[in-house]
Amino acid sequence: MTETWPFASALAIMVGLAVLEGLGLLFAHSPSSAIDSLLPEIPDGVDSPLGWLHLGKVPALVLLILFLAGFAVAGYVIQGFTYKMVGSMWPAWAASLPAVLAGFATVSGVGSLLEHVMPKDETSAVSEMTLIGRAGVIVKGHAKAGLAAEAKVRDSYGRSHYVMVEPDVETDVFNEGSDVLLVKKVGARFRCIRNPHPELL
Repeated sequence: MTETWPFASALAIMVGLAVLEGLGLLFAHSPSSAIDSLLPEIPDGVDSPLGWLHLGKVPALVLLILFLAGFAVAGYVIQGFTYKMVGSMWPAWAASLPAVLAGFATVSGVGSLLEHVMPKDETSAVSEMTLIGRAGVIVKGHAKAGLAAEAKVRDSYGRSHYVMVEPDVETDVFNEGSDVLLVKKVGARFRCIRNPHPELL
């Protein structure tokens, strides 16, 4: 039907992307990883106008599939409700406008849940010790004496690690976006100081 073709197309594209991702995993080459590698990295601790889309925190291909799903479902619901109420459907372009908003809302809402449950870069107990002396940035929370915050640190291979840090100097307080330097590890947490050379990051 001409009134629902955008939503049928979205569903078809969504299925096609899922199939491509599945085939890519079989051949050890994930399309989502390839797409993410082409995107510029969004600095942590810096508010971005597109932060609500969770770019850089959830694979871009997953976000695209979420948008297509929200767009398609909303479109069919809108057209079905309209047909039930007035006996005819909206033109495809008119139904697509609110459906696009629903798609972005799906990305924002479901993406937020995925951001918290998806595994981040793995950090082994052995490699954690090699992070001492590495620069990082506070990405979540506020680090002060007795209260840890999450920091993102890159190892010598450029891989990202997310660790909990506290100031090594009791009077220091590090807010989100602060550049820090890991100086020691005490238990499961790292101690850090203010990075005297932010360019190291």
